[in-house]
Amino acid sequence: TDLKQKQAADELGVFAMFAEGQESYTVLENNLVKLILSNKGGKIHSVELKQYKTWDQRPLILFEGPDNLFSLQFFSQNRNIQTDKLYFSTTAPSNVAISGPEVKSGDMGDEKFNADHPGGSESVRYRIEMKPGSYMEFVYTLKHNSYMVGFEILNGGLTGFVANNQPYMNLQWAFSVPRQEKKSQYGEDRYTNVYFRYFQDETDKLNANKSDEENLSTRVQWIGMKQLFFNSTLIADEFFPDAHVKNERLADDEKYLSKFSADISIPIDGKSGGKFGMNFYFGPNHFKTLRQYRMNLESQVNLGYSIIRPVNRYLIIPVFNFLRDYISNMGIVILLLTIFIKLILFPFTYKSYLSQAKMRVLKPEMDEINQKFGNDKPMDKQQAIMALYKKAGVSPMGGCLPMLLQMPILIAMFFFFPASIELRQQRFLWAHDLSTYDSILDLPFTIPFYGNHVSLFCLLMTITTIISTYQSSQATAGNTMPGMKTMMYMMPVMFLFILNSYSSGLSYYYFLANVITIGQNYVVRSLVDENKIRAQIQLNKKKTVSKSKFQQKLEQMARERGIQPPAPKKK
Repeated sequence: TDLKQKQAADELGVFAMFAEGQESYTVLENNLVKLILSNKGGKIHSVELKQYKTWDQRPLILFEGPDNLFSLQFFSQNRNIQTDKLYFSTTAPSNVAISGPEVKSGDMGDEKFNADHPGGSESVRYRIEMKPGSYMEFVYTLKHNSYMVGFEILNGGLTGFVANNQPYMNLQWAFSVPRQEKKSQYGEDRYTNVYFRYFQDETDKLNANKSDEENLSTRVQWIGMKQLFFNSTLIADEFFPDAHVKNERLADDEKYLSKFSADISIPIDGKSGGKFGMNFYFGPNHFKTLRQYRMNLESQVNLGYSIIRPVNRYLIIPVFNFLRDYISNMGIVILLLTIFIKLILFPFTYKSYLSQAKMRVLKPEMDEINQKFGNDKPMDKQQAIMALYKKAGVSPMGGCLPMLLQMPILIAMFFFFPASIELRQQRFLWAHDLSTYDSILDLPFTIPFYGNHVSLFCLLMTITTIISTYQSSQATAGNTMPGMKTMMYMMPVMFLFILNSYSSGLSYYYFLANVITIGQNYVVRSLVDENKIRAQIQLNKKKTVSKSKFQQKLEQMARERGIQPPAPKKK
């Protein structure tokens, strides 16, 4: 014991009196979060989200125990003191439960609901006191129905105990990230990363494809340790002066995804009393929940590239949330969302089909032009084709507009479904979880780029895509560029391999979109009378084609130079 005390005195100096003790725990919990706090280091020992379970129905723990480092570091008598080695005192009981009004699922974590229906709030304090009035204290505060945990570091004046020339202390925070979802090459591993927001500036993140680290040499508002559906984020009341963040990938580990770490400067010195306020967010990556804090925390929800995010934010998410308010079955919600999007695009789809019908009517004359010019005079052939389009009043680009409008939505969905926590552990038909792949057959071997299972929704998506592609090729028969038809049929096969391990909700959406498209094509085909189109085209061809303003200006410039434009050919 004497040897231990001597070692502690050598290592910790005046703080050696706090080197020995009995570790004890305090449970601080509300209806959403369960924190286990430890007097050793005065730290959060573990965090459990009470409303969620892991994919195999175990309690969902964000981090716990020895896999969690939380320590304030400073110098005292030329010694590096680490608070995780010190035993703090507390007057808190072993269990602190926070009560409040009953909360429906749609109001969980809603700060507006909390303002209208306030509940309880409790704090747990941990202190090391050198002498009366000279102490360091950690304060954890939790309110009812909130994912936010208040955290304050109080300095009661440590002059003589902490180095006077030290303007900052360093807060070290690190933990190994446990797997929460079924292992998939396009699942948690793909989305686990460290995010951070510069003070009053943009959000950034580490490289998502490999282990990475970065020195944040300017002020930082928050640092988020993000998984696919959950995050642990430390938020400064004002800002952290600087920080160093690191993500060490553990791709082959069956239990853990990564090891996150952050070394953060805290502007507390040892000369004068003061405090530094922070908050932890321990909760879901739910867009609406994160956005309510107005700190850009919602950027941790991966909604796609900057050009695509507005589609998800202002169109897909509001409609999806509206449907969720009235319908609990996610499969039905996705069906209605698909119908809504198809209805928006239907006017453009109808115009596209009309354009395709006009192109089919012009096919005999197109064949004549091709036969007349062959491949020897491509420029003459192109001019003749464009002249035909102009006379007939047909736009060759008319069929492209709907595709251009659909592409942002298709890409937005590609990001929306895998990142939507609303689909997590939601069953529909044979799919046990719409947030991950649906397997109707597990293979005893792995097919490169495909996987070791068969996703039925992905298979149905591929089949209906091929049928839809066949319909489109029939509608544009004779107008497809050489080699394009082969590419059109290759794409569905490629997506079969790509999406086999993706969210089944995504494949289900694409399948529904294809089925509706196939139905639309049959309906529109019955509504379009090609004989009327043919008669209208013939009528258009008899009309005098007016010159564009650009063409008129060119002819005027030619006349001014003494060049007489050629007279129009007589019919």
